[in-house]
Amino acid sequence: VGVLVERYGLTVDAAFQVLVRHSQHHNVKLRDVARRLVEEGDLPDEGSWEA
Repeated sequence: VGVLVERYGLTVDAAFQVLVRHSQHHNVKLRDVARRLVEEGDLPDEGSWEA
């Protein structure tokens, strides 16, 4: 959440909703979205969730 708040100027609530929507849209666990965000510095692109 902090990465999105700092990078895009979102509120904490808005940043969390971005993570939730991304998680639901890609059918990926929220913790995995957050982990990738921290590791890569941004949300993964379309199709990059494939193992």
